[in-house]
Amino acid sequence: MALSSSQTSAVSVRRRGNIVGPTVESRFDRRLGKILAHATEVFYEKGYEGASMRDLARSSGMSLSGLYYYFESKEKLLYLIQKDTFSTIVENLRVRLDEVSDPEQRIRIFILNHLEYFLTNPKAMKVLSHEAEVLKDGFGTEIASLKRTYYRMCVGLLEDFKAAKRLECSPRMAVLSLFGMMNWIYTWYNPRVDADAEHLAREMSDIFLRGVGGATEDAALRSKKSHKKKAASN
Repeated sequence: MALSSSQTSAVSVRRRGNIVGPTVESRFDRRLGKILAHATEVFYEKGYEGASMRDLARSSGMSLSGLYYYFESKEKLLYLIQKDTFSTIVENLRVRLDEVSDPEQRIRIFILNHLEYFLTNPKAMKVLSHEAEVLKDGFGTEIASLKRTYYRMCVGLLEDFKAAKRLECSPRMAVLSLFGMMNWIYTWYNPRVDADAEHLAREMSDIFLRGVGGATEDAALRSKKSHKKKAASN
């Protein structure tokens, strides 16, 4: 028996702390959480293509038939990992943003929220980064929608900052560059020598915000030189 969409949605909500319903559902949620954690480990070590349902069953301590009872394919497991991750990040971000109105601080909160999750769940983030294009059809469509929501939230934050500071920059290029900077942190981060998420977020925010402002200053300088050149030629 595969999990229905209503079951997975309910599980996703309850796993993030809003536990409702009878105790048996809570036990199911905890069991699901453990299975997803083991699946993440397997995908991290072997890659999605290299992992088999037998590997996933062995890692989670279930029989192969028991795993198939809940999940009809390893694609379903990858889908649940990605859905849980993006849903959690977005919901945590919304809660934090509700408490702040300053445009610059809201961008800083976005970066901190992202890095905190990445550094707490590095294996899950590597799986998401490396297996981003695996999911197809309905699973892929739903995850793509969550990603677009997250991207648009960041674009909106940058648009607000751009308007407040009267900047001239491309929100799309700036936001995609920011994601590039944040998402690949798992390739170099070493907790023994690198700072914690709060310190890294502060430095990364400074680099990003100064870069956006610097791009505006460079554009203004180029425009000024262009005007002078045209005036001289006349």
